[in-house]
Amino acid sequence: MTDSPQTASTPSAAAPLLVVNGIEVIYNHVILVLKGVSLSVPRESIVAILGGNGAGKTTTLRAISNLLKGERGEVTKGSIELEGERIEALTPSDLVKRGVVQVMEGRHCFAHLTIEENLLTGSYTRTNKGEIAANLDKVYNYFPRLKTRRTSQAAYTSGGEQQMCAIGRALMSNPRLVLLDEPSMGLAPQIVEEVFNIVQDLNQKEKVTFVLAEQNTHMALKYADYGYIMESGRIMMDGAAKDLANNEDVKEFYLGMGGGERKSFKDVKSYKRRKRWLA
Repeated sequence: MTDSPQTASTPSAAAPLLVVNGIEVIYNHVILVLKGVSLSVPRESIVAILGGNGAGKTTTLRAISNLLKGERGEVTKGSIELEGERIEALTPSDLVKRGVVQVMEGRHCFAHLTIEENLLTGSYTRTNKGEIAANLDKVYNYFPRLKTRRTSQAAYTSGGEQQMCAIGRALMSNPRLVLLDEPSMGLAPQIVEEVFNIVQDLNQKEKVTFVLAEQNTHMALKYADYGYIMESGRIMMDGAAKDLANNEDVKEFYLGMGGGERKSFKDVKSYKRRKRWLA
């Protein structure tokens, strides 16, 4: 575990699938949102980016998937590499063809389309009808509830079913890397558990790599292999998920197990350092 975000930490010895190295992101040519963010994503892993609202989690995912331009944002420093190749200049559709798909926060299903029609929109990069049919069967195998509701308009399905539909739609493109933004948002606890169990199954059985941005720290660390904690556009701490879950600072600030309230995670860490120095 490290406290410094200056170099990308590699959780495994194998060459990582994705490397983000020291990126800065600016919105509207003036607002600095990410400040030297580095992270490494091993193949076939689940990596969690943790932090509260405004920490920079969603911006990090959008930088990877190159969806920043729609928000008037851009990567101004650093690099993003997929299997050693720089991808900052690629379009989002190019990235989908290379197996990188983002599931947006808030699900964003097409309300007027049925569940099955929503799923099929995720196969636009595929031309083989047999492959599309096989992918649809695979999605229904992992999400049997969607098969039951396949003829229902998405607008008339539950939040949990819409989240499953959004993930299933991403799977229709045969992704290697899925960027999952706030999958637990607005869902009942039992549905959150169900969604995370399916993510774990997809990771283990289909070898899909996941990077998930999540405020539900407890749930994310339960299922992730590795985690990065963000605050104010910086990586404050990273480490194996089990180590972060057992870290006293993390438990105090993010898991609600500490005695006093802190204004920020940085305050917790600086207070600890100052206390050690004074000792």
